[in-house]
Amino acid sequence: MAHQRMARDLVADPAHGPLPLLMLGLTVVTGIVDAVSIIALGRVFVANMTGNIVFIGFAVAGAAGFSLAASLLGVVGFLVGAGTGGRLIGRFGSDRARLVTAAVALEFVLFAVATVVVAQSAQPVPAGTRDLAVVVLAVATGVQNAIARRLAVPDLTTTVLTMTLTGLAADVRSGLHNTAFARRLLAVATMLGGAVLGAELVLNDNPATALGVGTALLAIIATAAWQTTRHPAPWRTTTTPTPAAPAANERGTR
Repeated sequence: MAHQRMARDLVADPAHGPLPLLMLGLTVVTGIVDAVSIIALGRVFVANMTGNIVFIGFAVAGAAGFSLAASLLGVVGFLVGAGTGGRLIGRFGSDRARLVTAAVALEFVLFAVATVVVAQSAQPVPAGTRDLAVVVLAVATGVQNAIARRLAVPDLTTTVLTMTLTGLAADVRSGLHNTAFARRLLAVATMLGGAVLGAELVLNDNPATALGVGTALLAIIATAAWQTTRHPAPWRTTTTPTPAAPAANERGTR
């Protein structure tokens, strides 16, 4: 019964409807895209800006193998994406189903563009193409982060795991069958799974294949999100998040 309840809460959460399952899908995408960016696009994060800020510090200090330009482009692209996400929130923020649909659809388009750019380049990917792909992918994940922050599904920020791991360890005594514990564990597992999948595809095939898989996954998520717009439900209506919700997400840095 406990397992059935946890499975139900992923697709029909009383407060968040199917958003937990959609957020887990986006977490897989994050693992894939950061694997691509780190391994094939010049040791740069496009989803984890904490890592990029650290990489900028390494590059400024003169550490070998870190590109100041690439990391800066990642941060700038991410900020542009987050700003774009803010515009989507302004337009669709009162309907969570329409908001997540619009955001994931835009992210899908941006991933498709990056996939085509990388697929048409030589291997290994030349510097100019890498930089363009980094910017486009960072814009996409910036949109994703802004929307995830607004949706404020507990323990599912889609890109950051430090507080998720902290919650796993700190709350383990509350029971392994707790719904919050299960969500945190799934968030870690999906990020790890996406990273393994992305790395395997980059190392054994090419980065365009990995990005293509991420793009296909976004198409599935966008379609599933669009289906939710066809059915009125209480979870779709949201008010401005309380200060505690975004603060928790902001603290969730790696």
